[in-house]
Amino acid sequence: MAIELKKGNKINLTKKTNVALGEITVNLNWRQGGAKKGFLAKLFGGGGGIDLDLGCLYEMKDGRKGVVQALGKAFGDYANFPYVALDGDDRTGEAAGGENLRINGARVAQFKRLLIFAFIYEGAADWREADGVVTLKYPGQEDLVARLDEYGSTQPMCAMALLENRDDETFSVEKIVRFFDGHQFMDTAFNWGMRWTAGRK
Repeated sequence: MAIELKKGNKINLTKKTNVALGEITVNLNWRQGGAKKGFLAKLFGGGGGIDLDLGCLYEMKDGRKGVVQALGKAFGDYANFPYVALDGDDRTGEAAGGENLRINGARVAQFKRLLIFAFIYEGAADWREADGVVTLKYPGQEDLVARLDEYGSTQPMCAMALLENRDDETFSVEKIVRFFDGHQFMDTAFNWGMRWTAGRK
């Protein structure tokens, strides 16, 4: 059974007393197979497709900030700083498991906040048609699901969910779903304060 997140609502991740939060997995999956190819063939011509990437901005309590994403090969590290890792780069949406961010819940006390995002690296589409679904999983609890298909936008960047430290023991999760023209615009909207340069995979 999964809990569907509604935009603007916050849910605290629950944990057992005196037990670390554990591994938190954020999965991004989007339209695959024949339906996806049919739609995208019309958009991009022939066999072209969409390259939808998952990533996150992180801010630690000691002030360190950064990004985990395939762009620039900034895949992160689960066991060591920044305690967030991206498992790979699904360029087509064909991978059954989509893309996954792993967050080290045992290090929750070191985080201030994380902003989960997705962006269209190649191609342009209405996000409603991409049919994206974000699923947050953590040990012993129901999955949290945020669907992106009810929102239409041609802006390539989508801030999907915000995780914030709660009493150094857990995270609150808020569904955001706001669209931007790029990393810098999203950064400014959430007052992250990083410097951005053009990158490539």
